[in-house]
Amino acid sequence: MTRFTATFAAIALALVSVGSAHARQDDIDISRLSGSLDQLANDPGMGSYAQAEQARARDAINRLAQASSHDRAHDLYLAERRVDLAKAAAQLQVAQVKLTQLDREHDQILLDNSRRDAEMARRELERQRLQYQLAQEETARLQQQGQEYSQAADQARAEAEQAKKLAAAQSKVAHAARREAALAAQAAKAMRSQMQDGGSSTEPAEPVHKKPAKKHQNPQ
Repeated sequence: MTRFTATFAAIALALVSVGSAHARQDDIDISRLSGSLDQLANDPGMGSYAQAEQARARDAINRLAQASSHDRAHDLYLAERRVDLAKAAAQLQVAQVKLTQLDREHDQILLDNSRRDAEMARRELERQRLQYQLAQEETARLQQQGQEYSQAADQARAEAEQAKKLAAAQSKVAHAARREAALAAQAAKAMRSQMQDGGSSTEPAEPVHKKPAKKHQNPQ
């Protein structure tokens, strides 16, 4: 009886040890999965995503904590997969958010480029319009200046013609004046000569009687 009691006690102690080992293993798995899920929930970048998957993973961990030894392996597998799925879903949602943000940034960049191109095109069009306007004004100014130069040339030609006529008239007047001066000089010279001849002789000179010229009769 004593040997049987000792054997039974050994077996009971072994079962208790195995149960304690399983209990410790359960606690380790539950702590590991709970810590991994808590790390995901407290992550500032991913904690706010995949809330439904995180809730399912938490329920799976709670079922594992209450599972019997018969269902423990299956519930442990489900809890691990739920935790992994929660992490993957959170990472996927973060990637989708980043992708959406990148798409928006890309669209904004395209919009900014389009606006910048439109602004550059508008400025170029305004520059060309202003340049064309300046060219028109310059053309009109040159045309007006050409007309003024043409009118000035016509006026200069008319004035030159008038000056030429005036110079010709003045030349005629000067020529007439020189002739009058020459005639006056000759008259003065003749008068001086007569005065000198009259002073040298006191008696009047006898008049010279010229013989009458014979009249030539034309033969009949």
